[in-house]
Amino acid sequence: MARNEQLIRQLTLYNILEAHRYGLTLDDLRRELIDSLGLSSLSTRTVRRDLYALRSSGFDILDEERGGRTVWKLGKLSRKTVRIQASAMELLALSLGRELLLPLSGTPIGQGIESFWNRIQEKLPDGVWGHYRRLRQVLHVLGVPAKTYDKKKGIISTISRAILNHQVVKARYQSLDKPPRQRRIEPYAMALWQGSLYVIGADAELSPEDPHRVRHWKIDRFRRAETLDERFRIPAGFDLEKFLSRSMGGFAGERVETYRIRLSARAAEWVREDPWQAQQKLQEESDGSFILTVTAPHPMAVIPRVLALGREATLLEPPEAREEIAKILQETAARY
Repeated sequence: MARNEQLIRQLTLYNILEAHRYGLTLDDLRRELIDSLGLSSLSTRTVRRDLYALRSSGFDILDEERGGRTVWKLGKLSRKTVRIQASAMELLALSLGRELLLPLSGTPIGQGIESFWNRIQEKLPDGVWGHYRRLRQVLHVLGVPAKTYDKKKGIISTISRAILNHQVVKARYQSLDKPPRQRRIEPYAMALWQGSLYVIGADAELSPEDPHRVRHWKIDRFRRAETLDERFRIPAGFDLEKFLSRSMGGFAGERVETYRIRLSARAAEWVREDPWQAQQKLQEESDGSFILTVTAPHPMAVIPRVLALGREATLLEPPEAREEIAKILQETAARY
């Protein structure tokens, strides 16, 4: 079993013990773990081994006889209050991060953020909070998407467990302008991009050689998700950071194409201030215009950005994308 799977199971086991002050039997703990992690099976021997592992790591976990049964619970040392300390500047950084992650409100991640924030509020002295409130007037967070994933927290929890346990997910997924359909997904990770959550994973129905097998799956489009009793392995050569670095406009893929766009000097300044991607190149021409070079795996990662600049931008390459822009402009002009 992978090391991270053991760790997540042991962490969950400790959280279960925290929630049951008077303890639970091995059978009770086994059932709680199965429910929490969505497992198909788990032996009491594994649960006992995890308890011993936690105890050997320094956690105060006791086993005591009660009515002819052995009950496991946390000892007094595990319930000892930990003093929280934070400076006003650390509070400022945490509060800004909390607001930027507003779309995760209601999800397990968002609940964790709120729980920690509330705990800090209870423990820190008023003087620190007063200093923090004065600092908070210096910087404000704007432009955070209004949507949250509160209604998707069950789906997010299921996919999170599947990522940690390398389990295949059976999902009902609805792409834009298409009816929902059943998909089998191998989830590698999740990413938050411009206020939207995406699953980065492989389409289990495609062959490993298919270049389009790994892609983004937008959480908004999941209607249902459940883990299967089926494991997968992430390909040895797969580099998540490299994959994400090629992402643009919510699209990603193994095949990327180069796009060249002529920009006015004014548009070039906008693109410098708000880059389209980290690897973009901006070169000044003799006539004062600029050539922007970017790469993307799909034309619609670039075309909307070009159109948004209006007369300040002209897509030069590739020819297929130019034809698509011409078609869009013709159809749009006909409407007006």
